[in-house]
Amino acid sequence: MTTLIATSVVRGSIQGESHGGVYLLNITNQRSRQVVDWNTMDIEWQGRGWDRGLRGIAFDDDRVFIAASDELFVYDPHFTLIASYKNPYLKHCHEIYRYKRRLFLTSTGFDAILGFDLDKNRFSWGLSVSKDYEGLRGQPFHPEKDLGPPANNILHLNSVFCNSSSMYFSGLHSGGLFAYSGRHIKLSASLPDGTHNARPHKNGILYNDTGNNTVRFISRDGEQRTFAIPQFDAGLLTNTDQDDSRTARQAFGRGLCSISDDLIAAGSSPSTVSLHSFDSVDSTVFLNLTMDIRNAIHGLEVWPFDPLNA
Repeated sequence: MTTLIATSVVRGSIQGESHGGVYLLNITNQRSRQVVDWNTMDIEWQGRGWDRGLRGIAFDDDRVFIAASDELFVYDPHFTLIASYKNPYLKHCHEIYRYKRRLFLTSTGFDAILGFDLDKNRFSWGLSVSKDYEGLRGQPFHPEKDLGPPANNILHLNSVFCNSSSMYFSGLHSGGLFAYSGRHIKLSASLPDGTHNARPHKNGILYNDTGNNTVRFISRDGEQRTFAIPQFDAGLLTNTDQDDSRTARQAFGRGLCSISDDLIAAGSSPSTVSLHSFDSVDSTVFLNLTMDIRNAIHGLEVWPFDPLNA
């Protein structure tokens, strides 16, 4: 009976059309409700998703944080907009994660991670990540005071996760999940190119193996579990006549959260959210929101407030 919250982006949409939204979902009961329809005119209209749609999701007490490409929005649990915040070093934001009194945001357009102070409501920390001959190097900066990094999108940083030992991050082209201790960046696990949502889970690592249309778990001792992303009859899909460079493909896996150690939820396109159980590889249950191939899940989390009503 768990309620989930999901965001979506619509690739290849045109001005005047919705290009994403926020949904509350109950997959077990096959119920969904759209609570935000994202349709604004002050976005860039070049290429694929870019500024369109809503992305990462996080919570702090009774505040709901949802990231757009270059702006952080704050809602109450009834989705009344409370505030929004911008920073020149936030660009093409993907996933966000709250840890203690700081919200971390991936800034894909700068190969950086920003920290937002949840008490002072300001961007108070940043980490620029770059490659060198030893691997990855991190350079801290203050996003409101310092001259930060130049615009760069080599690693395509798209996920961040924190626990008491490290801040973990990865990207489409990072080659692995990396751990930042506050002083050094170390490789935590190697990853194939094109992954999303990598994070520690149980005694291993969990991630969307987007290029192979699966969700994958690998334990420290090498045990693997893979969960197939749902695919639909091509004849049921809509808006397939768009140019391929402007649309998401079917079974593009992005969006991932753990409901428990043995139950996870994963997103894909056309906008679909699936439940996968570690107890059985054949136990996938999913809820499809639309057959529009342009519409893809982005952020996905467990909803901590009142459950979705019937």
